[in-house]
Amino acid sequence: MSRFAKSWGADQLETGHWRFRLWAPDAKAVSVELPEGRMGLAREAEGWWSGEAAAEAGQAYRFIVDGTGYPDPAARAQESDVHGASLLVDSEAYEWHGEWTGRPWDEAVVYELHIGTFTAEGTFSAAADALSRLRDLGVTMVELMPVAQFNGQRGWGYDGVLPYAPHSAYGTPDEFRRFVDAAHALEMGVLLDVVYNHLGPSGNYLSAWCPSFFDAGRPSPWGQGIAYETTAVRDYFLENALFWLTEYRLDGLRLDAVHAIKDRSAVHFLDELGERVRAIDWGRPIHLVTEDERNLTRHLGPEEAFDATWNDDWHHAVHCLLTGEDEAYYASFAVDPLGDIEVALRDGYVEQGQPRRGLAPLRGESSAGLPRTAFVNFLGNHDQVGNRARGERLHHLVADRTALRVVTALTLLSPCVPMVFMGDEFLTDAPFLFFADFEGDLAEAVRKGRAEEFAKFKAFGNQVPDPIAAETFEACKIGRAERAEQGEHERFVRELLSVRRAHLVALFETTRNPQVSVRRDGFGIEASWDFGKSRLSLRANLPSPTATASRSAGASQFTPHDDPLVVVTSEGSAFAFSAAIDRD
Repeated sequence: MSRFAKSWGADQLETGHWRFRLWAPDAKAVSVELPEGRMGLAREAEGWWSGEAAAEAGQAYRFIVDGTGYPDPAARAQESDVHGASLLVDSEAYEWHGEWTGRPWDEAVVYELHIGTFTAEGTFSAAADALSRLRDLGVTMVELMPVAQFNGQRGWGYDGVLPYAPHSAYGTPDEFRRFVDAAHALEMGVLLDVVYNHLGPSGNYLSAWCPSFFDAGRPSPWGQGIAYETTAVRDYFLENALFWLTEYRLDGLRLDAVHAIKDRSAVHFLDELGERVRAIDWGRPIHLVTEDERNLTRHLGPEEAFDATWNDDWHHAVHCLLTGEDEAYYASFAVDPLGDIEVALRDGYVEQGQPRRGLAPLRGESSAGLPRTAFVNFLGNHDQVGNRARGERLHHLVADRTALRVVTALTLLSPCVPMVFMGDEFLTDAPFLFFADFEGDLAEAVRKGRAEEFAKFKAFGNQVPDPIAAETFEACKIGRAERAEQGEHERFVRELLSVRRAHLVALFETTRNPQVSVRRDGFGIEASWDFGKSRLSLRANLPSPTATASRSAGASQFTPHDDPLVVVTSEGSAFAFSAAIDRD
């Protein structure tokens, strides 16, 4: 199965014969424009219009709604950008190489990347050529930031307006398929970040001819609220998830900001999405991951459809410990960051609905009973780096490389699923800044908004790079490890992931819910997870934020010694990994 029959847009019924279908309940007349001319579509029940015509794959087409031409909102590809014509795509023409049976979530090591800045070329093809390095590093799952078509040539992807079309600046649909094929050949899965909580501000023509798609009484922080209760609207997004999994053989989806999906239906959008994905026998594991700033747990667990969620709490606690920052959402984590690390190692989430200094209102639900693999832990991601004015990564802010190595080891060797943000594995010099490619009033609004946002932070002031400038985007390309320090850190990460693969993955065959014990002693933490026949223990000495921030890069070196950071035992075998931090 490589073609998904969508409710919306153009679908090839057989070679050279296409069905065109559009939901336009507010329209008086709808037609499709092909190179041979226009064909009127017939009105159907419940606001649908449809018709069939002969055409060749690769030809351009547009929908004409009440006399005005628009791109297909469910286009598989665009001729140029979001404002131009759409292209007919034969989604069955690509010849996949071999059968891929997927990888289980228990062994996931996730690597988040942005296609445009992962390589100098910024394309699917160039990224495919670079995948072997990630395989050698120990990555098992590549997670792509959104690739759906957005306005302009450069952007993060979260302002996409054509969610079925890969961004043309990255390559063609078949070049995206070749990227996925290449990852599978290297035994790596591919997750795609998808955005179902809003559509972007430029090229969102649905708002012009289909106001019923939106709900004016339900505003989103990023645009018009979506009418999820309407079947056609709901299916537009639900089918999008199935489309990516079918036509691109992806291994799963990461759903952006699910807290912004405001649905009043009897069955919530997220629940239906999970049900529809799980109802299909894909022949491989499909992994569903959320981002939810509410710290809710109700969609997670062995009986639920979603495998995991991004755990910002781990990042915040480590960040505050090593940097001493305490503004905005860091406030509650700056009170006792080492204590928060203790809670995160024990329970997953730190904020679980309990009162905390610097936190209002309360957030979260109890998470102690969830599988450890329900939490994706990281030291950086596109948000936590890119939402800083100057896009600094943790290693740009922390000079003490020993402290950085210890928290790296804790992140990569705890039972939670680890995620590495592209470039962090070798301490890239590149920042990850916010960048976009808008023009006119929208460009000025983005510039003004970013400046006003960061003016609230003492550390940033008015030093905000221009998000519209091409050089801002170019500065974010991660390059490769060149200095000795960079190569050494990449080898360190590779060694840690080798340890994880050799010793930790097998532990989950016994249970995903080990008995956990965490003990804090001054600046030391010892955590132990009992899997029955095997036990994982992590022991780390961590510095105070003041001590870490005041050190120079060369003041302390990573030195193995007799105080083990990691001990893994399994039926008589043992592995020890050591680290030390001098807190003097």
